[in-house]
Amino acid sequence: MAEIYKSKMATFSEEGQNYFKNGQNLLDEEKQPISDINFKHRIKNEVFDFMNFFDNIVLLAGAGASVVPKRDNGKPDSNFGHTVDMLGEEVKKQLTSSTYYSIDDLSVMCKYNSSKFNLEDFLSHMQAYLQFVPKRQEKKFKRSYNKIIEIIKEKTSYNYNSQHFKHATLIKQLTGLHTTPNRLSIVTTNYDTIIEDSAYSLNYTVFDGFTFSHKPTFDIDMFDWYLSKPISEVKSQKEAYKKSVINLLKIHGSLTWEREGEEIVRKDKSNIKDPIMVFPSSNKYMQSYEKPYFELFSKFQALLRKQNTVLITVGFSFADNHISQMIIQALKTVPSLSILVTDFNISPVSPNENWKVLLDLMEKDYNIAFLQTTMNSDLTDYFVKGDSND
Repeated sequence: MAEIYKSKMATFSEEGQNYFKNGQNLLDEEKQPISDINFKHRIKNEVFDFMNFFDNIVLLAGAGASVVPKRDNGKPDSNFGHTVDMLGEEVKKQLTSSTYYSIDDLSVMCKYNSSKFNLEDFLSHMQAYLQFVPKRQEKKFKRSYNKIIEIIKEKTSYNYNSQHFKHATLIKQLTGLHTTPNRLSIVTTNYDTIIEDSAYSLNYTVFDGFTFSHKPTFDIDMFDWYLSKPISEVKSQKEAYKKSVINLLKIHGSLTWEREGEEIVRKDKSNIKDPIMVFPSSNKYMQSYEKPYFELFSKFQALLRKQNTVLITVGFSFADNHISQMIIQALKTVPSLSILVTDFNISPVSPNENWKVLLDLMEKDYNIAFLQTTMNSDLTDYFVKGDSND
């Protein structure tokens, strides 16, 4: 049976055309298996019950949030988001000409076991070996390394398309669950501009840590500001807050950020030569202590520690240890924090250590639930308000 939703109190699963709750077959009034629509409706109610009363929603979007499944076979469409594994395959494919060292050649040089190729580990070995490359191999080695970085930039740069991406729908849904002046906060490890472009398509205002000026520069204090106006009909100091506003924390950088002297500036990505990005390697943990990453991570941590907050993760496997540990520690120290983990598979055969910790905490009555879905498939179906049924 495939698990679709699970928490400490309830597990919903399916097998063929049969649907189950806590192992019991779900039947309609005529003792027949319930429909797919009815099953999804029950899970939706469970999701809303789980989230219950909260003041703040934080959405964490990982690489999987930008992946678009093909309609014919459900496999990722290479025209859009790439997972780290997909980027690794692209690197292998493009490093085949004599201009560059092949993956096998580089692996031998860096003493890396290419039989279990992982782009993050591989780049870490390359970075460690950079200072030891023999003079006669240095140019070609650096050319190969730079080519890998170019591939990562290229494959994470694509345009927003409302026919394929469902980010705008989810942003609108989650914003509707807030009471002003609280607002939706989106944290992402992705470099692409899909989230901000989705928000702009809704005429939303995006607080991303940059000033509202002709030359937007990074200023972490921008997140502390609100858009409001006085209520003219009421003779008081009351204000009305603009609801169509989100926070966006791009904790691994962006294709649209670049350094200019001491400043960090946001530009159109077509005008960027050297974007500020944390590339997948073990060095990303060290980089996270640099500006602007440190300020953004600190802001993310502060969001998790706000009372009555629910964190929804999408396309994030919890393999990123520095982010995962921050979330787990917040869970242990903030009793009112809830986490809804969404992923294409919530019952992995070999879960990573952080995933195991989350399962263990769920069994110890921490408010954690898992939902089998993805951003650009049917995630938004579970946040539709109303009680429509079949």
